[in-house]
Amino acid sequence: MPNNRAVAYKEPGVVEVIDIDYPTFELKDGPGVNPENVGRKVPHSVILKTVTTNICGSDQHMVRGRTTAPKNLVLGHEITGEVVEVGPGVEFLKVGDIVSVPFNISCGRCRNCKEGKTGICLNVNPDRPGSAYGYVDMGGWVGGQAEYVMVPYADWNALKFPDRDQALEKILDLTMLSDIFPTGFHGAVTAGVTVGSTVYIAGAGPVGLAAAAGAQLLGAAVVIVGDLNDDRLAQARSFGCETVNVGAGSVEDQLEQILGVREVDAAVDAVGFEARGHGGGAQAEEAPATVLNSLMDVTAAGGAIGIPGLYVTGDPGAVDDAAKVGSLSLSLGTGWAKSLSFTTGQCPVMKYNRQLMMAILHDKVQIADAVNAKAIPLEDAPRGYAEFDAGAATKYVLDPHGFTSA
Repeated sequence: MPNNRAVAYKEPGVVEVIDIDYPTFELKDGPGVNPENVGRKVPHSVILKTVTTNICGSDQHMVRGRTTAPKNLVLGHEITGEVVEVGPGVEFLKVGDIVSVPFNISCGRCRNCKEGKTGICLNVNPDRPGSAYGYVDMGGWVGGQAEYVMVPYADWNALKFPDRDQALEKILDLTMLSDIFPTGFHGAVTAGVTVGSTVYIAGAGPVGLAAAAGAQLLGAAVVIVGDLNDDRLAQARSFGCETVNVGAGSVEDQLEQILGVREVDAAVDAVGFEARGHGGGAQAEEAPATVLNSLMDVTAAGGAIGIPGLYVTGDPGAVDDAAKVGSLSLSLGTGWAKSLSFTTGQCPVMKYNRQLMMAILHDKVQIADAVNAKAIPLEDAPRGYAEFDAGAATKYVLDPHGFTSA
């Protein structure tokens, strides 16, 4: 049986690469595992040799100590892998297949899954609807920042790439299908982006950049990305976006300079609950409702706001007691008065991943370039986390077995 190494959360600001058990077709006890899931048989699973697994901004929330994640939780929900073992209940996947794994774990059997709401599956997390690999309060499924990982309900969950060689040639693009590309695209879709739209995206991290690329794919006339980080704004400009530095003055004023008007047709929140105040420069203090309130101000009446940015119900590092339980001071009256629509929650990755795979395979989008993907060895994960946390305009892709160099 092969060894297995994985990236684990140790304490705020610290991750380590540790030895963990090789996966089996049964859920074992461990950090963050819901007791009701311990001993659960999963014959419908495959075991993957990890090809690529990405560091996500959602992981960073845990690593900063901004959630209730337990020590030694194995991280990682963005997984692409090679099938090396199939469970007795798997019918359609074979050893050697290269697959993308949606970050949301879903059973394919419950009411929500049958309605396409795979982000809120009812059968995989005893705590609440919805689950994910390597994430706090998501049922305790072991994360994929590892050499090997188990994927349940594999015939349903895994997206098989049609050609192995083609997939490996485009692996830095295809690895984005597990989360950030569908998530960003979902933000644009739920914001109502269509041909000719003007779009404002708050946040130039990887999900914001993916949302910008998604908005372009949907036919937006102008895509404007706002952030405090000049390097990330430069990355947005590298593939044709306009940008605003929210620390340099009013967002509305800067939109007017670009568009001639102070509002956009559609807006996306790709920041989430660690938002900082606008207009205060790069050292602005945290103000978690800032982005949502700003987007309500700059979205035209009758428009929509997509919210792929993460908001939580437990934040021990929040700026006040209300925010610690996810209560924010939102100007809902503004949204009501302007008849704005809002869409929040996990992206149902399976709604989009095959279509986006085809766009990648047929060169309609270069998502790895858009998010500035960079492959690093698994052992370098602590450095990748630190540099990403410091604001690097990079999407770090962990490569445990050297597939990207090969």
